[in-house]
Amino acid sequence: MGTSQIDTGRREQELLGAARQGDEGAYARLVEPYRGELHAHCYRMLGSVHDAEDALQDAMLRAWKGLPRFEGRSSFRSWLYRIATNSSLDVIGRRPKRVLPVDYAPAADPHEGPGEPVLESVWIEPYADQGMEIEDGLAGPEARYEQREGVELAFVAALQHLPANQRAVLILREVLGFSAAETADSLETTTASVNSALQRARKAVEDKLPEQSQQQTLRSLGDDRVRELVESYMEAWERCDVDKVVSMLAEDAAFTMPPLGTWFGGRDEIEAFLRLSPMSGDWEWKPLRARANGQEALAFYAWTPGDDAYTRFALNVLTFRGEQIAEVDAFIARTPETPDRETVLRMPEQPVDELAMDAAFERLGLPERLTREGAPA
Repeated sequence: MGTSQIDTGRREQELLGAARQGDEGAYARLVEPYRGELHAHCYRMLGSVHDAEDALQDAMLRAWKGLPRFEGRSSFRSWLYRIATNSSLDVIGRRPKRVLPVDYAPAADPHEGPGEPVLESVWIEPYADQGMEIEDGLAGPEARYEQREGVELAFVAALQHLPANQRAVLILREVLGFSAAETADSLETTTASVNSALQRARKAVEDKLPEQSQQQTLRSLGDDRVRELVESYMEAWERCDVDKVVSMLAEDAAFTMPPLGTWFGGRDEIEAFLRLSPMSGDWEWKPLRARANGQEALAFYAWTPGDDAYTRFALNVLTFRGEQIAEVDAFIARTPETPDRETVLRMPEQPVDELAMDAAFERLGLPERLTREGAPA
């Protein structure tokens, strides 16, 4: 063990001792280094940044109250993960699972336009890369998924289909690299039960995941080629060039728009929808390149004449398959005043949804408005 690790361990023990004596400041400093990774853990469990925040707050309160009972048989970090996992399991027990539209309903007829929004909280939310305290690579020798793979949309969506206990086991073992014994201790069960749950969870998740993760795909393309593809896609949207946008899609691409339950599958169907609504020429778009869920993303701004600026509309998370875009998940940050098809067709003119705006824009540190030139207004 290096000198810095010894010093860190000694400092943690000092803070732990002070926190046990009721020093709230010491407790805050003690848990602060773990907040980022614990928030990501709760997000993987719950598929929602807002639910993750609630679960993490609850976990921090539980840990504060439980400090006198912490005996040090495991590391302080493992103990915090145990509490955060159980807080997340409690949230899961109180609400329906979150999904993406492709798992909610079959693909729709694009000629009918987008359907009414599903306003209850059933949708997976995007996870901002900015401030994401997730390191590259594997968390440990027993992990199978890279830590950033563990927040990709396809992975998080696959997790939501697992029973809660299996979900926890797979994340703790395969993403975070905890041993079977540590996982069993966190879930108050046996290692045999953990191993059994892991086998079932692993098969279920692998059946839903693409052959290659986004981390692998983006590395294989290289930064320069990814930038070229994304910029070409952005420019096509700014020009309202439907043909160019469609040419960049995979034949079986999907286009989803939470909170709308409607989604469109297949290049031809997406083209019909684009011509009907977002690229009909009624609106001007200004996209900004961003990152969410460890993936390429575009923050879309719509020209708003009354503000004389582009205003925030949706965060589009892109999923690549090779050089083609296989899925666009457009997280819309507007709420229709009346949930009918005609209103939904004109979503860029609808008022802001504050919760969606927080998840899609605020957490990425994106500007509220853009000028004609694309600079923050």
